[in-house]
Amino acid sequence: MTQAGTGAFNILAVAQAGRLQYESLLLAASLRQSAPGFAGRLVIAEPQPGPLWPGDPRLPARTRALLAELGATVLPFENRHFGASYPHGNKIEALAALPPGEPFLFLDTDTLILGDIGGVPFDFTRPAASMRREGTWPVPRDGWPGHAAVWGALFDRFGLDIGGSLDPAYGADDWRRYLYFNAGWFFGADPGEFFAKFLHFATSVRNDPPAELAGQKLDPWLDQVVLPLVIHALGGGRPGPELAGMDGAVTCHWRLLPLLYARESDAAVAMIEGLARDPALAPALAPALAGWEPWARMVTAGEGRRARALFDRAALPAEERTIRQRLRQAGLWLR
Repeated sequence: MTQAGTGAFNILAVAQAGRLQYESLLLAASLRQSAPGFAGRLVIAEPQPGPLWPGDPRLPARTRALLAELGATVLPFENRHFGASYPHGNKIEALAALPPGEPFLFLDTDTLILGDIGGVPFDFTRPAASMRREGTWPVPRDGWPGHAAVWGALFDRFGLDIGGSLDPAYGADDWRRYLYFNAGWFFGADPGEFFAKFLHFATSVRNDPPAELAGQKLDPWLDQVVLPLVIHALGGGRPGPELAGMDGAVTCHWRLLPLLYARESDAAVAMIEGLARDPALAPALAPALAGWEPWARMVTAGEGRRARALFDRAALPAEERTIRQRLRQAGLWLR
């Protein structure tokens, strides 16, 4: 079993010009702050210009330089299958930028490191992914064949036995019975092998969806639809209690700054605001984030605290859309 603590691993995130450039800086800075002894590498994968991007997606020079100062390595990758038409496909194609055979943890850039990520006991031989998700796909509708038929068709497409992936605590009509993840983090032993299956499964379902998927949207859900198939095919499954620090005391997948202030932990808010005040970091970080309106308003101008006061973290709305609506009504919804 290959675990953190017995060997280094690579952390992979994808960033490009725009919102992700700012998020990548916060990810790198929080890693340095919370896990200064991390033995692996933080790799920021950067899509390159090409026919699948209408413009130049590369990072600005200032962001690239600051990422290097924070200890991150920026590696290029080519979009050959997705690109601007489906940006979520970047997390699939970016896996090709990593050295094959070296264990990896993928993180969305909108993630803060709050604890010792190198001490999390990942079993890289048994891939898993984030369980912080809602029942966003498939969407029940009149005349559809049901969850069992939809997921059964996907597993059958690739010769996978769905039986071992089911959670028997839930009935056939409950979405939680079926292997479904948030793709905000996932890990594996070999990025080359993971990439090959992820790409094959995703392009197959995109180009020729099983008949049972009729009426189901695959944009933006394609990555989350096929990720369970990849993980199951590689011998993985739901994360065990030993990974409770992910989406917990070790990482926070915050999504958008208004959502961070609305629903995330005091530790996550303290990390964001601490980075803004850090005398060793703020002189370089502040100008690099200056053009990002959510940062200017939520953090610099202090409006995040107003957003936080709108919610009781012990009794949050069950659905994220309710949180978003309340933030919009208060003029605090920023992307």
